Amino acid sequence: MRVLIVGWSSPLHGEATAGDVLAMEAVARRLTADGIGHDTAWSAVMCPPGGLRLDDVDPAHYTHVVFVCGPASGDAAVEMLDRFPRCRRIAVGVSVVDHADPLLDRLDAVIARDSPGSTARPDLAAHVSPPVVPVVGVYLTGGQHEYGDRRRHEAVIGALTDWLGGLDAALLPLETRLDPRDWRLPSTPGQVSSVIARLDAVVTMRMHGLVLALQTGVPALAIDPISGGGKVSAQAAAWDWPAVIGADDLGAGAPGADAFTADGLGAPGPGETVLDHWWRWCLSPDGRAAARRLADDRPTDGMLDELMEALRRR
Repeated sequence: MRVLIVGWSSPLHGEATAGDVLAMEAVARRLTADGIGHDTAWSAVMCPPGGLRLDDVDPAHYTHVVFVCGPASGDAAVEMLDRFPRCRRIAVGVSVVDHADPLLDRLDAVIARDSPGSTARPDLAAHVSPPVVPVVGVYLTGGQHEYGDRRRHEAVIGALTDWLGGLDAALLPLETRLDPRDWRLPSTPGQVSSVIARLDAVVTMRMHGLVLALQTGVPALAIDPISGGGKVSAQAAAWDWPAVIGADDLGAGAPGADAFTADGLGAPGPGETVLDHWWRWCLSPDGRAAARRLADDRPTDGMLDELMEALRRR
């Protein structure tokens, strides 16, 4: 016996959800525990490194196909199951909407999580606890036209987009811009700070993304999109915050071994970039502690004192 596990993350035009993938993992773990050989087939988009693409599967290698999670319906699922006419085909953890659905004709057994006339059962995704990863707020900006030809926003956004795509983190695109007319945007500063307070780190091109993160005690990896440095670099200097990268340095390699030793991170890994270095530092105990110290050490009233003096001056 050898089982092929498939789901909605397997066909080319299928839609993968976190629940689908966790349910497939639950089935894979149970098969492993029971000593049954198996593979999981993925679409080209969802296939992990070293994984098996559905397009590369040889149906002759399998005795059984298990279709996991999602609706027991749809042309893509029918076409997928039709590739395995000689296998015993079983659906598990699926929603049966219509007992007359053509997909059900392809199946030798259906173990539904819910179907008309039956008691619902907990979804298979609940059997697997996925690993916890850092939750990171990302503040990008394409504005700041006051800097003229020193702007490097497009290049910085492109580099960050490529780099962020390689992180194993839960990335939240965020805004410091307020708009009470749009529920997708914050309407008060308190809403912005409340979100930041629940993050593990911030990656920001925006000055106030940096300031509000440090004020809240959350480490921020700041990228200044202005050639030669602009207000982001200025604020990092004002706060004595080291994790800031200039637009002109974004493609640079990691700092030397001395810098890594000073930061408590050890030597840089092969191909590690300056972004990788400060990312690691922000998530390290040293980076977290540095951000917490700044949150406890509020700025002086210097500019406000000067304002009062200017107002009183005749």
